[in-house]
Amino acid sequence: MDRRILVALFFLLGIGLVQVYSSSFIFATEVKGGGLYFFKKQALFTLVAMIVLFTTALIPWKAIEKWGYSIWWLAVFCLIGTFIPGVAHRAGGAARWIRLPGDFFFEPSELLKIAFCLLTATFLTRKSPWLGKFETPLKAILLFGPLALLLKQPDFGTFVICLMVGLMVLFVFGLRWRTIALMAAIGAPVLAFLVLNSPYRRARLMTFLDPWSDPDQHGFQIIQSMLSFHSGGLTGVGLGQGQGKLFFLPEAHTDFTLAVLGEEMGFVGFIVVLLLYAYLVVRGLQIALNSENLFHRAVVIGLTSTFALSIFVNMGVVLGLLPTKGLTLPFLSYGGSSLVATCFLFGILLNAERQTRDMVRSKQTSRSARKATHWWKRKETSS
Repeated sequence: MDRRILVALFFLLGIGLVQVYSSSFIFATEVKGGGLYFFKKQALFTLVAMIVLFTTALIPWKAIEKWGYSIWWLAVFCLIGTFIPGVAHRAGGAARWIRLPGDFFFEPSELLKIAFCLLTATFLTRKSPWLGKFETPLKAILLFGPLALLLKQPDFGTFVICLMVGLMVLFVFGLRWRTIALMAAIGAPVLAFLVLNSPYRRARLMTFLDPWSDPDQHGFQIIQSMLSFHSGGLTGVGLGQGQGKLFFLPEAHTDFTLAVLGEEMGFVGFIVVLLLYAYLVVRGLQIALNSENLFHRAVVIGLTSTFALSIFVNMGVVLGLLPTKGLTLPFLSYGGSSLVATCFLFGILLNAERQTRDMVRSKQTSRSARKATHWWKRKETSS
């Protein structure tokens, strides 16, 4: 496997554990009765995530292709479970989780984002005889229909990310600018309607435009996030010394964990994390460019775009550059679903990279063998 990617992943996993410990200790002490409550769970999630990472990276690639449909329907089935009373768990006004034994919760949308990339790649690169003459309309329904369930939860952020990833992959595979413009012309009013017709989305938009218009309620979170970054300065106030996590900054160990890192590790720490993320995104794009298999390329582009957009949206929200959305920051935010799903994503990328490298090596070997055979025949002829 690509050791450079693994090193970057291990750095982020380690930073994530430290970050969860630092950002959640006070909150866990007050609410859960033990400061290590969230850290212990995150350590368990990290162990499971590493097992998923290496298992996915080492299984035969044909298994990933074969189970693409099954993963999609599993994700959709779990998404439906978030609407079943007694099974669904509600938090922050949204029902996005499924209850599991032992005070654990599973967020199906994290798996759905990965399954969506696999399904998109399958539809783009493989004919589906069972869809018949209605192939194109049915593909669109199967791709984008279940995403409507995200709006019902509601999870508008994941809905938008999936739409953007789908458009990016389609664009790379030859979608015309004219078609993109038409889809944008139709989609923009629809998205505007979804935002303006929802009271909480409209409030978040107004807060984004002017957080100080309501500093005690809707604008409180983003103002505290900005104050945390401001307090951190260049080098930060020191690990564990941040003040924002002392109940000033809501969701300090989940959605707004980057603000805690910015305060404690400063601009330098923020840049280190950003560079690690950027490296993984660039390597993902390089894997896609080096792959000659269209399915590999479509999957890798989709997964890399999903990872990059998740980072972009969370950082944009925490820095006040985007309206508030409940999306976690990969590797750094507390949460088992996000961590395991992200490692599953990179397991697929590592697997694709290994397959591409083996293919290139095989071609080089066969080319060298042909050259050696040609040289030997010339030698025999001359002798």
